[in-house]
Amino acid sequence: QVQLVESGGGLVQPGGSLRLSCAASGSIHRINAMGWYRQAPGKQRDLVAAFTSSGRTNYEDSVKGRFTISRDNAKNTVYLQMNSLKPEDTAVYYCNAEGTSFSGGYYHPFDSWGQGTQVTVSS
Repeated sequence: QVQLVESGGGLVQPGGSLRLSCAASGSIHRINAMGWYRQAPGKQRDLVAAFTSSGRTNYEDSVKGRFTISRDNAKNTVYLQMNSLKPEDTAVYYCNAEGTSFSGGYYHPFDSWGQGTQVTVSS
């Protein structure tokens, strides 16, 4: 199994910054894609930023120029630097990773989610 642990959420004033971290652990053979999603109350979970299986980065339009996703492959960790935060960025942010694990002598596909971290932008 592959576990994802997020950290870095909190309360910040409009215009402020936060940095989220997500570390993957377990019997990881390869991570193909990894990124961040968010879900505001009463809304669906949407992509914020992610590294795709082809190695490209995708950003939701409203965060382009404000958020930056980065990664440390050696640590199986992705980061989300969020600048110029707005009240509409308030949501629970979830990390997701897809790839292949290896256990019991076999390879297994995985699609794992973290527990979520709350980001609140308010004055």
